[in-house]
Amino acid sequence: MLRIALISDTHNLLRPEALAFLAGCDQIVHGGDIGGPDILARLEAIAPVSVVRGNNDSAPWAADIPVSLTVMLGGVAVHAVHDIADLQLGPADAEVRVVVSGHSHKPSMVERDGVLFINPGSAGPRRFSLPISVGELVIDDGRVTPRLVTLALPPQ
Repeated sequence: MLRIALISDTHNLLRPEALAFLAGCDQIVHGGDIGGPDILARLEAIAPVSVVRGNNDSAPWAADIPVSLTVMLGGVAVHAVHDIADLQLGPADAEVRVVVSGHSHKPSMVERDGVLFINPGSAGPRRFSLPISVGELVIDDGRVTPRLVTLALPPQ
């Protein structure tokens, strides 16, 4: 069994609540708008990280981060792209069972044609009245169990 933590739109803010959620995961998938290389270093100290570049990751440090990627996790093909509008899967990607995205800051989860589309929302600065959230995939013997989690934050 693998626990894959999903995080996106940190925008250079790694909240303690997000770090607590990530603790103990086997892999992290970051859906872009990272904010800086220090965020990646802190995530990599927790677990291996698969990451895509977001529209705000335009500084030289992010030049080598791919715009999209597909990784095999527990025998399941997981594809990541920051903005779902930029998703370009072709026939060669037929094995993809999960698509992770970010950008909108809105957590969402929907299955279409056997593919799970999941956006963990934003774990970084609050945008409008949207929740601060993360997600996870538990992969067990090829079965994927997804979950979205709204982080409990201290009152401001």
